[in-house]
Amino acid sequence: MNTSYYFSNRIRKPGLNLVAVSNSYPRQLPWLKDARRYIKLCPGWTLVKDYKKKRISSQNYVEIYREDILDKLDPEKVYNDLGENAVILCWEKPGRFCHRRLIADWFYDRLQIRVNEL
Repeated sequence: MNTSYYFSNRIRKPGLNLVAVSNSYPRQLPWLKDARRYIKLCPGWTLVKDYKKKRISSQNYVEIYREDILDKLDPEKVYNDLGENAVILCWEKPGRFCHRRLIADWFYDRLQIRVNEL
């Protein structure tokens, strides 16, 4: 399993198990035509808007996302639903604050499965 963002050149190969974990994604991109969404990992719109409008800090975002999303899910079931070859996708470029890294850390903390950025 890996993570990446929608506009990465590394996800433009056919046959990848691309999984969107954001509320929206650019479906018009040809390499995302077969992507699927895993809604259970999508942050709520309010959380996203509050962070982008600087009403909450990244630390607040982490706490809320963990409490509202991750703590309510079974990591083993989610991992199996996604598939070990999944590429978890969202909007942010590598190095920027992003919930897909929270998901990756969650898999490592709970299942000792390392999820790297492509």
